[in-house]
Amino acid sequence: MKWQKTPDELVLFLKMSLKDIDCQARKMFGYPCYFINGNMFAGAFGKNVFIRLSPEDIEEILARHPNAERFGPRPGTVMKEYVSLPEAIYKNKALFHTLINKSAEYVRSLPPKKKGSKH
Repeated sequence: MKWQKTPDELVLFLKMSLKDIDCQARKMFGYPCYFINGNMFAGAFGKNVFIRLSPEDIEEILARHPNAERFGPRPGTVMKEYVSLPEAIYKNKALFHTLINKSAEYVRSLPPKKKGSKH
């Protein structure tokens, strides 16, 4: 993915979309990201939103939505368990609500991240 500034409206959209989820906001890759128990579960990267899902959920979304793709912050790098969602997906309120809640549920099932460990 090419590095680009996240539009302010996407930053606000993501913040408002996650307001009812118990999570912490901070920056990663210079972009807004959200964490549950120290584990990153969602964020903005350029003009897309990325979320963390189980491998089965990732395969399902990639099969159903060809414009979704595996997330990688640098060329040649893919972060397993993360998928990048273009505007066509995250602007679909019902679909995005389902996906972001699946992401939060999945990340809550992971052991809490210890301070100082890599994401």
